[in-house]
Amino acid sequence: MPSPKDIHISDFAYELPDERIAKYPLAERDASKLLIYDHGNICHRHFRDLPELLPEGSLLVMNNTRVIQARLHFRKETGALIEVFCLEPAEPHDYVLMFQQTRSCTWHCLVGNSKKWKEGALQRQIAVEGRELTLTATRHTDPQLTGKPGESVITFAWDDDDVTWAQVLDACGELPIPPYLNRKTEASDLKTYQTVYSKVKGSVAAPTAGLHFTPNVLEAIDSRGIERAELTLHVGAGTFKPVKSERIEGHEMHSEWIYVPRKVVEALLRHGGECTAVGTTSVRTLESLYYIGLKIMAKPEITEDELKVGQWEPYGEAQGDEVNDKGMTSEESLRAILDWMERNHLNALHTATQIIIAPGYHYHIVRRMVTNFHQPQSTLLLLVSAFVGGERWEDIYRYALDNDFRFLSYGDSSLLIP
Repeated sequence: MPSPKDIHISDFAYELPDERIAKYPLAERDASKLLIYDHGNICHRHFRDLPELLPEGSLLVMNNTRVIQARLHFRKETGALIEVFCLEPAEPHDYVLMFQQTRSCTWHCLVGNSKKWKEGALQRQIAVEGRELTLTATRHTDPQLTGKPGESVITFAWDDDDVTWAQVLDACGELPIPPYLNRKTEASDLKTYQTVYSKVKGSVAAPTAGLHFTPNVLEAIDSRGIERAELTLHVGAGTFKPVKSERIEGHEMHSEWIYVPRKVVEALLRHGGECTAVGTTSVRTLESLYYIGLKIMAKPEITEDELKVGQWEPYGEAQGDEVNDKGMTSEESLRAILDWMERNHLNALHTATQIIIAPGYHYHIVRRMVTNFHQPQSTLLLLVSAFVGGERWEDIYRYALDNDFRFLSYGDSSLLIP
């Protein structure tokens, strides 16, 4: 398998006029346009038509993550405004436990206007369900606790044993909409920037392909005998991280937390180890499962902490030959995961993935993909190119631009069948 490391990101540029970036969603989610790429042929309909375009009795996999109100604002006594953007839990590391915490918790964060916060704690008064609380933010200065370059580790504390961290964020946090919308978060975003099936709190960005679904579309999917399965990938701020290196080799993918219930693995096996994926987040999770299965086959006693999929593992360049693709089918790999879960009495798989999918990658599980239109020179565009093959992404995006499609998070979508 060729490595994507030598790919030049400039080969994935296209002109995206600002007026083509959807700043707001349509009033009716399923009224958005749906481009259909089917074995090289391109046409378009509306998203509400999706159910009849999917094979009866097939499997549709969706990401049920829920976007949290991750931006917190503090004002120093000097008047300086400090923004703290919560990225991922530090202590406790488990997302479910994190949102149940009372009194205090610690997060990996980005700090805006960081130069104005050199020392001391930040405080603000907040109201949580009628209770007046003091929320304190303390930045750790120990180099071993400061996290990745550009990040800070911050402990939040509040003076009430009955108030959870989830309640604190809901009371005073701001929903982080994408920076390319070039506007402030509005009250309407609290609803429109969540999928109708979002459940598990943890993302700082929405899995936007899912924003087009409505209860009516889901009901039509069910009526066609299409099975739905839900997994969780908490989308990190790195999803907006631009590729600044000329070659892909110089770009580091962000690691994202994934949660795959046992019943999802069982559903995939019932459908021959293949499915339709809703969104690139579901794609990255599903394709990571294949390499997790290979790890388990190579080391049956492997621990959950060792299952993380590295950026270059699909290309045999990360953990050694034991994770190379040796012709194992997706069903064999998924069966290995299911057997491992049974041996370890687990009802769900918790791990992380840093996988990069770019031209040269061979898809194992995803056979059809529902996805929005992505930024030029982005890793998501690389993922689409790898799926449809070669330069066909250019035909798809040219068609979308020529036919007045709306782009990015609140824009229109596509159904890709290579």
